[in-house]
Order: sequence, then C-alpha cells, then structure tokens
Amino acid sequence: MYSALARLGSFVAPWLRGMTLGVRGACFDAEGRIFLVRHSYMPGWYLPGGGVERGETVKEALVRELREEGGIELDEAPALLGVYLNLKRPRDHVLVFVSHRIRRPNPPLYPNREIAEAGFFDIEALPDATTPATRRRLAEIAAGAPSTPHW
Repeated sequence: MYSALARLGSFVAPWLRGMTLGVRGACFDAEGRIFLVRHSYMPGWYLPGGGVERGETVKEALVRELREEGGIELDEAPALLGVYLNLKRPRDHVLVFVSHRIRRPNPPLYPNREIAEAGFFDIEALPDATTPATRRRLAEIAAGAPSTPHW
C-alpha cells in the first residue's frame, strides 16, 4: 500500500509544488567503502538522502536523512560536492555532500517501511542496480571525473 501511494505522490507532486530541494550524502567508512540504500518504493541503489522540509536547513535535512535511512552520524562537517538539477523532475534540485568520517551507533533494522536494503560497498564493486546518477557522483568523487550540472 505504501509503495503505491509513494508512486502516486511522485507523479502528482510536480504539479502541486514549486521547486523542491533534496540532499544526498556520500558517506565513506574507514575502509573507504560507500554507504548505499535501496528504497522500498523505487528501484536501484542510491546515496541516502531525501527532501528538505519547511523550516529545516539543508544541513539539518542531511543529518536527519542519514540518521533515518542509515543510522549514520557525521563526525565532521560534510563537504558540498555540488548542486544538481534533476532533468526527470525539472523543479527538483539535489545537493550532494561528502563525508569520510562517519559512525553508525544505531543502524536501523532492514527491511523497513522506507529502506529495503542498505550497506557499504567497495566503490569498484557497486551493486549492478546502482543508479546512473549515483555512479556519476561517485566517479566525480573517486576519479575526479568532470562534474555535470544534471542529476
């Protein structure tokens, strides 16, 4: 039921809202592995993140989303990688932050209502279903690939 409502909401939201702003966190553990999540309501593996709520700063949204989706706590101020326009939803902008100093004191149980699976992956051995946008961001971080303004 939740998945059907989430999909319906994603089709209706662009017509009812103005610009949306989202955050994603590229969080690396001590071994240099990236943390990715697979949502229950859409296919693929993603950097954890979500929307910035009314009255919430970008940093507050990032901290909240990382805690909710991965039980991740930041031990350093994250660095802004870039701001990207989502061409599939042209009113949607995504800010991506990078952190190499994290901890997971209270990882959530999976699967749950939002996250089907989560884990740390070697950047050279990502799950097959890792989304193209996630792969582009990781190439920008790891290999210094040219940045693009589009998600």
